[in-house]
Amino acid sequence: MNVAIHVQRASKVAPNTIATIYGDRTRTWSQFHSRVGRFAAGLKDVGVKAGSRVAILSLNSDKYLECFYAIPWVGGVVVPMNTRWSVEENLYALKDCGADVLLVSDEFLSYVDAFKQEATDLKHIVYLGDGDLPQGMMSYEGMIDSSEPMLPERRLESDPIGIFYTGGTTGFPKGVLLPVRAFNFQAQLGLSQGGIDEQTRALHVAPMFHVADLVLTLPVTAVAATHIIVPWFDPESMLQQIEQHRVTHTMVVPTMLKMMVDTPSIDNRNLDSLYRILYGASSITESLINDAMRKMPGITFTQAYGQSEASAVTVLSPEDHRPEREKLRSAGKPAPGVDITIVDENRQPVAFGITGEIVINAPNRMLCYWNKPEQTGEVLVDGLIYSGDAGYMDSEGYVYIQDRIKDMIITGGENVFCAEVENAMVAHEAVKECAVIGVADEKWGENVHAIVILHEGETVTQEALIEHCRSLIAGYKCPRSIDFRTEPLPLSAAGKVLKTELRKLYQVKQA
Repeated sequence: MNVAIHVQRASKVAPNTIATIYGDRTRTWSQFHSRVGRFAAGLKDVGVKAGSRVAILSLNSDKYLECFYAIPWVGGVVVPMNTRWSVEENLYALKDCGADVLLVSDEFLSYVDAFKQEATDLKHIVYLGDGDLPQGMMSYEGMIDSSEPMLPERRLESDPIGIFYTGGTTGFPKGVLLPVRAFNFQAQLGLSQGGIDEQTRALHVAPMFHVADLVLTLPVTAVAATHIIVPWFDPESMLQQIEQHRVTHTMVVPTMLKMMVDTPSIDNRNLDSLYRILYGASSITESLINDAMRKMPGITFTQAYGQSEASAVTVLSPEDHRPEREKLRSAGKPAPGVDITIVDENRQPVAFGITGEIVINAPNRMLCYWNKPEQTGEVLVDGLIYSGDAGYMDSEGYVYIQDRIKDMIITGGENVFCAEVENAMVAHEAVKECAVIGVADEKWGENVHAIVILHEGETVTQEALIEHCRSLIAGYKCPRSIDFRTEPLPLSAAGKVLKTELRKLYQVKQA
């Protein structure tokens, strides 16, 4: 079943309902349906067919959403490009996936010459902007205006539909090839677990190129509700949009949630329309979610854990966000239709409460890493995703994420999970943010090192912070050294701390 069916249904059951709001531009589901069908026909006219890769390099917009549905409409594979990557990184992705067509917005026109010279598979570049048509490019609006709408191509559940490049936090990015069934499963999961219905007004502030945004994109379209889209995340603008457009749902990563909670104007904004905040894509501290619930007491929260290889596989429900439930440190239970097992280094299941690797059996699992059979074989085994995440499951089925296995610090033969140390550090009232890494040590193999950002006006010594940690976690887990910094921690586009960059920085310091 092609995801285009959701757009077709929306145009019939709610033709006059607002589909998208982007700045001053508003379109109904009838208009959205027509534009998607016409652009799909335009893509077909330039040679896009089943399996063709079509890349999008654009900030969030209503046109982005139209392209997201038009590409699979014609049978193509959508390749969302990372807007925070350099020219070279995006060029790598374009060449790796062999994209036939690139759709590009104004902000990235300076990249085009390099793409033309080196991405030899690239046949057409389509301009998504609203200005004058750049030389040598095709007009998005022109393709819509000159085409008659086509019917969607039939697709099987196992057919490829998207290539999402990993964030590269632990190495060079890989193209995660997702099937149609992954998108359809995500749509149903959002409806059953996200509180999304026909009255939803969903605000897209997370980057639409990231797989996490599917938690809004797919179910909101499936019920013909309303997408409200901003180009990028800004906490003040986000609060203004919620107030102006009576937003009911939004999806954020933890760093966005923290910036939202820390925005001074939050106390003066009317957020009474906001019903649900969905969050995920990276780990969150218990103190942050408690702060968010205290600052926004009328809002319900849902957490989803997953990764590009299998998005949204656990859910922590609003009911589980009650502090008395004592489940806030967890990522929730396996979602309906998902099975999760914790295994040891020999890939044998372990008992409740024992930490091991999280193994996922889910309909939204990837088909493979694009053109990387060896790396695919390391992660996808007998239909199961070996996540590379360390965690445990309690006796009620709640999953607790500890850390990336490869990021685990081994000091003196003991395993230390960075997330546990980070949670202890940010529990100190002076600490605003913290990232923990392992640094080489001749005696212990690795030492625990913390990079800390303090709240404005706060001071604390390294010794006091280490002693604070000793009151919460075992002594061998506590940092041996701490760097205090004022500049922001390096983040991926998904809001994850780029520990690879921090490790490089520390190695330079030690050299």
